Amino acid sequence: MIEVEGLTKRYGATVAVSDISFQVQKGEILGFLGPNGAGKTTTMRVITGFLTPSEGSARVAGVDVVEKPLEAKRHLGYLPENPPVYPEMKVREYLTFVARIKGVARGEIKKRVEEVAEKCAVTDVQNRQIGKLSKGYRQRVGLAQALVHDPDVLVLDEPTAGLDPKQIIETRDLIRGLAGRHTIILSTHILPEVSKTCQRVLVINQGKVVAEGTPDELTRRLQGYETVLVTAEGPAPEIMDRLQQVGGVNLVEPREAADSRVTFEVHAEKGQDVRADLARAVVESGWKLFELKTSGLSLEDIFLKLTTKDLSEEPAAAHAAAVQ
Repeated sequence: MIEVEGLTKRYGATVAVSDISFQVQKGEILGFLGPNGAGKTTTMRVITGFLTPSEGSARVAGVDVVEKPLEAKRHLGYLPENPPVYPEMKVREYLTFVARIKGVARGEIKKRVEEVAEKCAVTDVQNRQIGKLSKGYRQRVGLAQALVHDPDVLVLDEPTAGLDPKQIIETRDLIRGLAGRHTIILSTHILPEVSKTCQRVLVINQGKVVAEGTPDELTRRLQGYETVLVTAEGPAPEIMDRLQQVGGVNLVEPREAADSRVTFEVHAEKGQDVRADLARAVVESGWKLFELKTSGLSLEDIFLKLTTKDLSEEPAAAHAAAVQ
């Protein structure tokens, strides 16, 4: 649904985005993750037709955003970091205006405005002036304008920026509910946004893609080994020794103890699933098994590893290593 190939954007001698390529499948939510100034917003502005790329291409629903910008925009809904609202207009008046300029059929405008107002929870303020609304409500109105023409693709730049915790949860739920019907790119530097909202992550740093995949896939690539946490009841030294004997296990380390229960961190060879063997080893030895779960790097660890690494290596080599 979204195809970006070799995208580069320069501002004079400054390279904001360098040779970025990625795809987003129909109905998918892609998290565009990176520190401030990484190139996320620039990439989004190219995809939405607000900027022209220096090199490369971007297509939305098979339409090139440079060659056929108006046709591409018919498939797009865009929520920039600062919602594009007219503060002097009332909510319903504004959404009706947006529906008209986005080509919604005259007979469908009232219905579409009512639908997006309800979906984005702004029905109760539809007769109020936008400039007098809270930040949270203005953000919802911005999302409603992106949805009013029922686009195939939504591009959301920092959609929860400046919202309070309750508003953030409501916005996350709304975005998750849009998946499937809409293909979504969601830009953020807030790590919980990724795990709670997105199905796949693309990490960008200094204008380059440094990794792509699900959070679990990124963890496995960066960690180099599989980690399993085992909580059992019994003599800690004996349990530790028995776990160490399981095939494929490289290292066993005690993590924490509470009463007679002990949790061990088990490192196994990369790509080796030792969970069944670990469970069998504990149970057959006569000890009680309370919990067994995989563990890995946190999103914070992944983010720091990917955005503080040395990017002086050749871009092609770096990208190949990240996505293997």
